[in-house]
Amino acid sequence: MSYSLTEINYRTVTDPAGFLAESDAAYDQKVRTAADKITENISRSPIVLLSGPSGSGKTTTAMKIAEELNRRGVGTHYVAMDDYFRTVTPENVPRTPEGEPDLESPLCLDMELLNRHFAMLSRGERIYVPKFEFSRQMRVQEPGKSIKLHADEVVVFEGIHALNDQITDMNPEAFKLYISARSDVVFEDRIVFKRTWFRLVRRMVRDYNFRGSDPLDTLRMWGNVRRGEITYISPFKDKADYQFDSSFPYEMCVFNNTATKLFQSVPEGVERFDELRRVLPALQLFGVISDKLVAPDALIREFIGGGVYDY
Repeated sequence: MSYSLTEINYRTVTDPAGFLAESDAAYDQKVRTAADKITENISRSPIVLLSGPSGSGKTTTAMKIAEELNRRGVGTHYVAMDDYFRTVTPENVPRTPEGEPDLESPLCLDMELLNRHFAMLSRGERIYVPKFEFSRQMRVQEPGKSIKLHADEVVVFEGIHALNDQITDMNPEAFKLYISARSDVVFEDRIVFKRTWFRLVRRMVRDYNFRGSDPLDTLRMWGNVRRGEITYISPFKDKADYQFDSSFPYEMCVFNNTATKLFQSVPEGVERFDELRRVLPALQLFGVISDKLVAPDALIREFIGGGVYDY
């Protein structure tokens, strides 16, 4: 799918509020479609596996799907698969080809425990979800929460490795959902803003706003993030029962002022500077929409803040 830059900038000037409302409504329809398909699958499995690369809006989308399911009388539990990380030690951490810790690798996950918990939930047994403390890179002793499913309840397991063969082969009846920003922006039949740049901009803004990371840190990490996606996430996307495009045609107009300043602050010559040199002028092709027009429950509030969801 692609968006027209001409149409985006026209709507930005003539009817920004309507543009946002129309785009949000299209996204909400995708949420309802996902809820339809999950509901149809409950008789086969109460497990929902939600995957997608970094910056796709997986967490907000999972919350919105849960809200829609609840409106239909389907109880929903949410589990972040990051809590199934193994305690990281120099001896067990997987490494990148350069010898750096590879925290994007599925080897970081306790797949055995995950699959045991999937089987227990399907049998109606109670599980105790572990809790991983990222500041200390270790699993803590006290579990995060316990879950026991009743009739007409599902549990959404969200994580970048949710569609990995080690999980889906053991749980073939689970409903599988893949989420990513999957649209380019075109002008005169030429791509002027790539789909992967949506997620880079989202990460740049979010890391700055909420994770204390400056743009240089985000850009330095982006290479390994992208390598992890290509190696560990994208190869499994076609296993999904439903693929969900989480991009919005208006979002670069909302991000524009902040993202432009962040990209401009990165010094020349850093790793992946060539990519930055292409993203920055592409950003400046978009008009500007005030974030005050963004709905409190919009997905991009995950990246700019001021929304109704807690992350």
